[in-house]
Amino acid sequence: MRARNTNMTSGWFVVALVLFVSMLLVLSGCKPTQKVEAGKAAQTAAGAEKKDEAPKGPCGEYAASLCKVVGEQSATCKSIKDVTDMMPPSACKAGMSDVSFTKTRYEEKRKVCADLVVKLCKDIGPETKTCGMIRDQTKNFPPERCEMFMKNYAQVLEDLKAREAENKPLTKEQQEQIAGDGPTAFGPKGAKVTLVEFSDFQCPYCSQAGKAVKALKAKYSDKVRFVFRHFPLSFHKDAQLAAEAAMAAAAQGKFFEYHDVLFDNQQKLARENLEEYVKKVSGLDLAKFKKALDDKTYTKVVAADVELGTKMAVRGTPTMFLNGVRVNNPTDVEAISKEIEEALKK
Repeated sequence: MRARNTNMTSGWFVVALVLFVSMLLVLSGCKPTQKVEAGKAAQTAAGAEKKDEAPKGPCGEYAASLCKVVGEQSATCKSIKDVTDMMPPSACKAGMSDVSFTKTRYEEKRKVCADLVVKLCKDIGPETKTCGMIRDQTKNFPPERCEMFMKNYAQVLEDLKAREAENKPLTKEQQEQIAGDGPTAFGPKGAKVTLVEFSDFQCPYCSQAGKAVKALKAKYSDKVRFVFRHFPLSFHKDAQLAAEAAMAAAAQGKFFEYHDVLFDNQQKLARENLEEYVKKVSGLDLAKFKKALDDKTYTKVVAADVELGTKMAVRGTPTMFLNGVRVNNPTDVEAISKEIEEALKK
């Protein structure tokens, strides 16, 4: 997120907005603009939520009833569990007798969230993917967060519109540019469906996407064209060299075999590791491989992929396009398969 001059008194709004926008429009992935503090906070919160246990007995029933009202995954549900764990059973039984009162009160407090969804969807477009995700995610927000976004509505809308613009389908010319041809492509030329992935060998989410693509290749190898594009992120110190190493393997016709080895060992991608992995791919000549790295033969090739991805508004990895349309979750085989099946029917 680019810096702005604002009159906000603290950085917590910025962190919350980063999390909100990331959650809505850039699902799982490695993102150079993502704030480390926000990511750690989200992971900590997620880990804590998994460990939460509802109280037992009448208070457990009361907490469960209230959580159905406020949302099982919401922060409010966690607070309810914490509070009811300290309440006497008699108080919980009394509360259970009039849960409808709590529901009504909570809906009154959450009206600001409903208003936020209506307002954002009207301004961004009710048929956009962003609107759909806003509807889905905002239901888990506490009212206080919705109020915060309402007070800073102009900034929230600006960021969401910018990211929605990035998610527009590519033009036919752009699709042709990213599809291309070469040793990092697999599948029939002229296929009805082309899947292009921009990836980083050091990104853990890309490893998951790589496994998804491998499964999809096994399923659709005769119907879909798969294209891999490099997009090593600057904060992944070994990603650039790993990309060049993959191209050195590609020059010997072993790109996808070496690609799989790199993702299986992405915690160790130093030069010596990259050379060691050559032994795991049958038919790779180590001397030719080392010379390519020494001569930086593929540095410009990788840079060209990064430049191309940047032009297509790729901001993080993995980013995947199916016939020019961004795939919402490039690690989900079932979801991608559904999109492929729909594209094949057209």
